[in-house]
Amino acid sequence: MVLGFPAYGGGGFERHGLQTTVPLLVGFLLVCVLEAIAGYLLWGGFRSGGILAIVLLAPGALFWWGFDLPYPPIAAAIQTILLILGWPGLM
Repeated sequence: MVLGFPAYGGGGFERHGLQTTVPLLVGFLLVCVLEAIAGYLLWGGFRSGGILAIVLLAPGALFWWGFDLPYPPIAAAIQTILLILGWPGLM
C-alpha cells in the first residue's frame, strides 16, 4: 500500500483469481524494457521501432487491465496518434 492505494495488484488479474506474482511483474518489466527499446529505435528514426511499439500495445494492454493501471491507455492513444502522424518520416 502506498498512500492508501495498492502499489500493485487488485486489478483484473486478482478479480479472476490470479494473484499478483513475481512472474507477472517480471513479464510487465519485460514489456516496459521492450517499450524503451522501441522508443530508442523511434528516436533514431527506424520504422522497426514503430512496429515494435504497435506490437507491444496488446501485451501492454493486458498488464494495464491486470494491474488496474489508469494512465497507460491514455499514453498509448497519444503514442499511436503520433506514430501515425510520423510514420512517413521513418526509414
